[in-house]
Amino acid sequence: MLGNWLKTSLLMAAIVALFGVLGAMIGGRSGMLLALLIGAGMNVFAYWFSDRMVLRMYNAQQVDEQSAPQFYQMVRELAQRAGLPMPRVYLIDEAQPNAFATGRNPENAAVAATTGILQLLSAREIRGVMAHELAHVQHRDILISTIAATMAGAISALANFAVFFGGRDSEGRPSNPVAGLLVMFLAPLAASLIQMALSRAREFEADRGGAEICGDPGALADALTKIDAYARGIPMASAEAHPETAQMMIMNPLSGGGIDALFSTHPPTAERVARLRAMGRR
Repeated sequence: MLGNWLKTSLLMAAIVALFGVLGAMIGGRSGMLLALLIGAGMNVFAYWFSDRMVLRMYNAQQVDEQSAPQFYQMVRELAQRAGLPMPRVYLIDEAQPNAFATGRNPENAAVAATTGILQLLSAREIRGVMAHELAHVQHRDILISTIAATMAGAISALANFAVFFGGRDSEGRPSNPVAGLLVMFLAPLAASLIQMALSRAREFEADRGGAEICGDPGALADALTKIDAYARGIPMASAEAHPETAQMMIMNPLSGGGIDALFSTHPPTAERVARLRAMGRR
């Protein structure tokens, strides 16, 4: 847990630093100070409210024992096996099979799944997927991913603002337009690299933890194989509109390939499945 708190602190510090650089591009020294204050304030806001923001981005609807009894009971049983408080449970009306967890700690966690994943997978496979998401909660890395998602979007927006509405240094002179273009591309790239560094390792850990929670590594392996085969051909509009949240999903929801694949926040599915199969054999 201490390691994840350290990662979260470093992430927040890196975000504030990026805000400072972009603020300097917009308004010199005064712009940098203002951006640093905004970055610090957004960190505080993201800590308390980023989970609600992400759930709202996907128009997730909370369900209970009456509205989704089988799914809700499955999550409850898995949470008990993991020794976790019961999280809030949400459904997202999207055809693409996917799922994610969010929240600042296990006491304030939420898990969400698309209607597509409930239609595609068997009950055994869905159990493996939700165990994976609860492993994220158990490992206390959902705060990192949620803050990274919300702040990466803010950095990208501020970078664009720096290019189109900034342009003066600390002495009031026009800034270098080439530097402005570099900021527009490099700031979002830096935010993406931060997310990627945090995300790939924790996906492997959540696969392992999820397999232990549900007691069936093969269930999650089968689920990942199916999701990988179907998700690529089914676009998710809400994810495409908010690509910074892609790293929160159990499978990359974005349709882009090529250069996007180089910066994928998810490890190769084949490697994830191979590790789970090996766990099953052991």
